[in-house]
Amino acid sequence: MKKFLKIFLGVLFAALLLGTFVFLWQKTRPVKVVYTIVQPKLDTLKQFVVATGKVEPRDEVLIKPQISGIVSDVYKEAGQMVRKGEVIATVKVVPEMGQLSSAESRVSVAEISLAQTRREFTETLHDKGVVSDEEFEQGRTDLQKAEEELQNAKENLEIVKNGITSRYKELSNTQIRSTIDGMILDVPIKVGNSVIQANTFNDGTTIASVADMSNMLFRGNVDETDVGKLHEGMPVKLTIGALQNVELDANLEYVSPKATEDNGVIMFEVKAAVKIPADVFVRAGYSANASIVIESREGVLTLPESTVEFEGEKTYVYLLTSAEDIAEQTFDKREVKIGLSDGINIELTEGVTADDKVRGAKEDKKK
Repeated sequence: MKKFLKIFLGVLFAALLLGTFVFLWQKTRPVKVVYTIVQPKLDTLKQFVVATGKVEPRDEVLIKPQISGIVSDVYKEAGQMVRKGEVIATVKVVPEMGQLSSAESRVSVAEISLAQTRREFTETLHDKGVVSDEEFEQGRTDLQKAEEELQNAKENLEIVKNGITSRYKELSNTQIRSTIDGMILDVPIKVGNSVIQANTFNDGTTIASVADMSNMLFRGNVDETDVGKLHEGMPVKLTIGALQNVELDANLEYVSPKATEDNGVIMFEVKAAVKIPADVFVRAGYSANASIVIESREGVLTLPESTVEFEGEKTYVYLLTSAEDIAEQTFDKREVKIGLSDGINIELTEGVTADDKVRGAKEDKKK
């Protein structure tokens, strides 16, 4: 039994020792680097300048009241279409006591003046019996003036009290109307809110914002290193994060002549007119990326840019020496001439053909 145990332990020790040697030998073996093989192909390359920004209506109008007061009715809400002249809300006037008192006083004075003019006109005709045409016309004119002044005084009192006269209801300032055709983007007021009229000293309270959603504009910024490559009229491709698989065409129409600084980075504003298909609805304020094509080449020989090595002003690729060497992967370093790059693929103008095989990315593999 003891002899068997000794033999067993000896075999176990030898196995452990052999396993250790095998493990260490495997660890010390050189790693064979295996590369993927890439073949040049004919492709179209486009170089872009990317601008980040947002899509917004070209014309957004803020509807403001022409009279101060309290909102009594709101007829529209955000998202609804509105026509020019359509009523959005109604404002109830809160009369100012000084103006109200002055208007009432003006009515009283006009009534007194009219009564006196009527009395004088009647008494004149009664006393004289027969009057000249000139005196008759003068008296009638004075009476008409007094009646007109009373009418004006009463209308002024109506305006001070109600903000509207019965004669010009359709022109009332208390009815806040849209000034353009479009979609209501926002109605920031509610019934009961106080509003201030727009004047030279105050912008006034915004009743609603209305915009033509069929005429959209991309507004974004590009880096100072790219702005020199841009000019008006260049084609633009817009991608909007909120709209999956939708790419919109646009046309560059403005490049700012003046820079702005954003966190220490010099940026220039650009604008592009967006062409929106009838079946696509773009909401105001969507963030978007604009790809502006600055150069394009079709049918050129290309390789992944990662396969090209740069040494100073020269560029090289590694060609597979022969078809039989695919397993062994021996390569020949060759100088090439490059052209346009889109950041992923690069144009090769000299040094390789479409039949060559080029060293690509590597993978670690043991023999």
